[in-house]
Amino acid sequence: MLCNPFYTAYCTLPAKDRLSLVRVLMGGADPVFRLNELALNLLKQLGVAKKWGKKLTELLPYEQDWKEKQLDECLDEHLPTLGPKRRKLIKDSLAIAAYRTQTFWPVVELLVCDDAPQFNWLTIELALCWIHEFRHSKKLTPHIPYHRQVLESFKESFWKLYRWLLAYQQNPNQKDADSLQGEFEQLFEQTTGYQQLDERLALTLAKKEALLMVLSHPEILLHNNPAELGARQRVRKRDVSLQARTREGVGAWDTFQTLVNTAKKLGVNIYQYFYDRVAQTNTLPSLAHLIEERSQDFQGAASWGCAP
Repeated sequence: MLCNPFYTAYCTLPAKDRLSLVRVLMGGADPVFRLNELALNLLKQLGVAKKWGKKLTELLPYEQDWKEKQLDECLDEHLPTLGPKRRKLIKDSLAIAAYRTQTFWPVVELLVCDDAPQFNWLTIELALCWIHEFRHSKKLTPHIPYHRQVLESFKESFWKLYRWLLAYQQNPNQKDADSLQGEFEQLFEQTTGYQQLDERLALTLAKKEALLMVLSHPEILLHNNPAELGARQRVRKRDVSLQARTREGVGAWDTFQTLVNTAKKLGVNIYQYFYDRVAQTNTLPSLAHLIEERSQDFQGAASWGCAP
């Protein structure tokens, strides 16, 4: 599920790993792989030993694109001892580096998503969903009355901070940003004495940068509900129809649900749109044209200092 205020795009793939996500960001095109400085930095961040980066620089020329089959054949021949996990991390790094440095497709700079690990390093910046983060603490089931009281107090503070962040979006300023960062640290650095909650607080504190991305980019949402709602429609379709039987059928589901949900966001009557295209009268503008037109007045990238 990839969406913004103007479109919702569906892309069903066999897996949900980083290579699949790169494919989604490239409109369904097969990813290519490129060794450059960004790729080497990503290898370090993904925990790949420095020696493998050195071997890759000796093996692959800089800034040259490889198809997946070509890269696999090259790695099989020259790095036969490369384990499957390390090989996957290398391919992830090269694919992300190729995507973020290419100029053919628009490069997404920030995603708002849940905390699934495959989203990490996919884009330059990452914002996490506050509602997904709250679900971790919601799963706690304390049995001691004091622990229940502590948990309820934390939940109230959590949503109070959430409301303050919503208010900040209406009038962003550095003073409030500093204050909210302090409130975040105070809430998640505390020690309550309820061990399971304290462990959960520490894990959330480690995500501070992604959860407080709204302080740098107040235009973004604090949650990924639009994508969740779009996914729910697909799940309901699957419940009714069980599942498509062929790859072509899956592609048809993706295409038509993309059209229907995008038209809804743009205020287009989908029946009239389909009739216009089937009858080949072509009196209605394309959805792509409407997206481009509507985005001109949308301040969705104001904090980046560029047009949407």
